Amino acid sequence: MPGYVVFAQDKDAKAPKLEAAPEKEGETATTEQPAKPAQPSYELPLILGGIFFLFYFVVLRPQKRRQERERQEQMTLLNKNDRVLTTAGIYGTIISVSDKEDEVVVKVDDNTRLKMLKASIMRNLTREEALKAEKEAKTQDKPK
Repeated sequence: MPGYVVFAQDKDAKAPKLEAAPEKEGETATTEQPAKPAQPSYELPLILGGIFFLFYFVVLRPQKRRQERERQEQMTLLNKNDRVLTTAGIYGTIISVSDKEDEVVVKVDDNTRLKMLKASIMRNLTREEALKAEKEAKTQDKPK
């Protein structure tokens, strides 16, 4: 019993005809071409890599620059008598700020003073309170 295999093609093209091999008892065999091995696809890793680089340059890099700019601004706005929190978790008050040596002296207790780098100041509590009060004043001034 000969068998025909027809693949979907245009109406004008003729379908290739494959003949069935003679059957043996209990077996059916057809003469088909062996399947071609799949070619490795480099498209997906390239697309994912492109998306990662786009995400890096659009989101991560500008965010890092903004944070660094805010950090530099914070270090330049340190003044005498500002309450601060250090990266070590120590609360204190700035007694003096040295512009040339990038150092500050922080008073922790009555007789305790620490000399440290400006970069070790994590938060300027006085400035944060002033900004918060300013923001609240603006919201109260707005008519509803």
